[in-house]
Amino acid sequence: MSLLPSMAATPYTDNGMPGMKMPMASTKDTAKAAKAGRQFEAMFMSQMITHMFEGIKADGIFGGGNGEEMFRSLLVDEYGKMVANKGNGIGIGAAVQKMLLSHQEVQ
Repeated sequence: MSLLPSMAATPYTDNGMPGMKMPMASTKDTAKAAKAGRQFEAMFMSQMITHMFEGIKADGIFGGGNGEEMFRSLLVDEYGKMVANKGNGIGIGAAVQKMLLSHQEVQ
């Protein structure tokens, strides 16, 4: 009986190095990496959109006044989430997912 866990059922992927094959990421890991990528892209887009709203003041009579200024950051966060979750967004989320999975395979 071996003390090492059996790796026979684990699928492997070729990483381009001769004689070195790494375990492939499971679907659970891929889903987690995709979620992290989307969250990162949403945060990035929120930061970018925040700069668009810096020069805009709340409208006097018909605007929200101080309340509008207070809750603007929440609105911008939702805009960022919408951009990230719509199709491929701008592609940062997919790149983050790919990097997370590649770093996981190396370890």
